Amino acid sequence: MKTRWLRLLCPMFLMVLAANSAHAQSAQEIARKAFGSTLLLVMEDANKQVLSLGSGFFVGDGEIATNLHVVEGAARGYAKLVGQQAKYDIQGITAVDPQRDLVVLKISATHSQPLPFGNSDAVQVGETVYAVGNPQGLEGTFSQGIVSSVREVGANKLLQITAPISPGSSGGPVLNGKAEVIGVSVATFRAGQNLNFAIPANYLKALLGKRGPAKPLAQAKPAKAQRSLVADLGGRSSQGVVGGQLAWDMPDNQFHGGYSFSLRNQLRENVRNVYCLVVFHGAQGKPIEVDLVRFGGLIPAGLAKRVTSEVHPSIGVLTKWRESAVEFRILDFELVNEANSDKKPWQLPGLQ
Repeated sequence: MKTRWLRLLCPMFLMVLAANSAHAQSAQEIARKAFGSTLLLVMEDANKQVLSLGSGFFVGDGEIATNLHVVEGAARGYAKLVGQQAKYDIQGITAVDPQRDLVVLKISATHSQPLPFGNSDAVQVGETVYAVGNPQGLEGTFSQGIVSSVREVGANKLLQITAPISPGSSGGPVLNGKAEVIGVSVATFRAGQNLNFAIPANYLKALLGKRGPAKPLAQAKPAKAQRSLVADLGGRSSQGVVGGQLAWDMPDNQFHGGYSFSLRNQLRENVRNVYCLVVFHGAQGKPIEVDLVRFGGLIPAGLAKRVTSEVHPSIGVLTKWRESAVEFRILDFELVNEANSDKKPWQLPGLQ
């Protein structure tokens, strides 16, 4: 009887293994498929002077996705497939999401091969990913890494990955082990190592459902929202709002990962919706953890607010006794003036 069951189960087991291996692909196979759908973007001003280089990838017939900041301020531009000489004029914008720094462009290419989408909500920390792009104009750069975290930015999310990206990679696809797009490369934290970020692909899938007729770049004049999801990631560290005075929450004289810090508004105007990147450095001065914190409340001019957050308890053990172990970088904030302030600011949504 046991022998009979083994004979029945072995073929089934082999079938399952074959099915799983059919979905998983080698890095070489993924690179080959990605290069056939990834493009170098060259954006120009009205005088045909190059403004920026970026990356994009096919999402439909003659349509590519990229970051909005790649095409911002451009009057014209062209795209070319990795490793090919043919250039395709950018005919216009068919959809745009300023907050999430995404745009869909119509180009003159025909018979394009779109990349399939995966479910970015199902992405797991530790999952292997591949970033494809043209960093510094170096066409067809393929890099491997993992998802190191899924960061919440207000009501939105960012994928933090270790696959290296650089200027010129913006707008390129981030793929999983099945060669499916699960993100769009958007930014890197310049002061750290392998601290890179991607917009989850599900935001792009939603944007594709809102496509319309192409509007020429010169007429559309795409621009970022007042506060984009990753506006100037890693900058604005000393432009009016500063972080500091970190304190660990140790009710039982033990590290539980909870901490608080001060956000001080040094401006003459009130601010709100402050986004702060808290970077914890290890003994060698290298970043070992990054926490992206949003304070949605109002900080009056000249005053400060205390903000709470949480990391793994081990981070507190490693950094508590070194003053230089924690760095605060203000990513973005919103000015509150008479034009956009409420007469009763204490009733603003999200006030803490």
